[in-house]
Amino acid sequence: MSIPTTMRALLQPSLNGPQDMRLIHDAPVPSPGPGEVLIRVTAAGVNFADLMQTLGTYHGGPSAPYVAGFEATGEIVALGEGVVGLELGAHVIGIGPGAFAQYMVMAAAAVAPVPAGWADEQALGLVLNWATALAALVPIGRIAAGETVLIHAAAGGVGQAAVKLAKHYGATVIATASAGKHETVRALGADRVVDARTADLVAEVLRLTDGRGADLVLESVGGETFRASIAATRRVTGRVVVFGVASGEAAITNWELNFQHPIHVIGLHIGVLMQTAPEIFDELMRELRSLESAGVLTPGRPAVHDLAEGPRVLAALGARATVGKLALRP
Repeated sequence: MSIPTTMRALLQPSLNGPQDMRLIHDAPVPSPGPGEVLIRVTAAGVNFADLMQTLGTYHGGPSAPYVAGFEATGEIVALGEGVVGLELGAHVIGIGPGAFAQYMVMAAAAVAPVPAGWADEQALGLVLNWATALAALVPIGRIAAGETVLIHAAAGGVGQAAVKLAKHYGATVIATASAGKHETVRALGADRVVDARTADLVAEVLRLTDGRGADLVLESVGGETFRASIAATRRVTGRVVVFGVASGEAAITNWELNFQHPIHVIGLHIGVLMQTAPEIFDELMRELRSLESAGVLTPGRPAVHDLAEGPRVLAALGARATVGKLALRP
């Protein structure tokens, strides 16, 4: 395959938000370095972290100007030095800088094959949304059958995966979502759906758990929702896994953990997990393959938009006006 020297890409020229993002046609095609592969992108995943990066609020995010996006699926068209176990022409899903483009570079260790029989875009979320949800529930959250799990933002990419997985592992699921998304979440198997914007979340969770609180909380919202999550968690044995800060920072003090909320608060970032605990990530991917064989992990159905629609899609994501996985096609 002939690889061009320039490509279409979405350039983020500032840290003022996605409204400044623009489509360019002369971005240089990157070259893979040692241990990397070059991907011809067929579909790029849109994540809340992309929005945070455009605002400069994502820790360790890129400096402007930069080609946006970090999750994509596509065909391997070039191999960097030292790459073994991957072949030209293979279709993979993975992460790396500059995914909102026709070509991008990924670390070979961070890619996974697109499952047989799946279209490329159906695999979006496999190494981010599904792996995050699985990590939060199993090795980090230590879910057990019969426990109650509170899942925030349950209509989003990670949230939908988490609901399906939690039910598979035998949990009772209390999910939060805005009113227009309740039916979507119920269809995934959630036992109760709460509108976190209008309900007294703490009182409702305590009511639904006979005053005990949730055994496990998957917390990706932050802000006041984080504070409510802490208060709605079962004392002593309850766990809160924090993997997002969509609504801003929040804090809990050592005094509160000692006297008021004696619970387990655990942080999770799937990228850090990949880098520092690759054996756990490998086990997650093995478990996901088993879940695929069992019919729990099924092909995704992302809402796919043209690359030029990226700024609008990110704005809608920030306004909580989207449901499920979002994708851009270059």
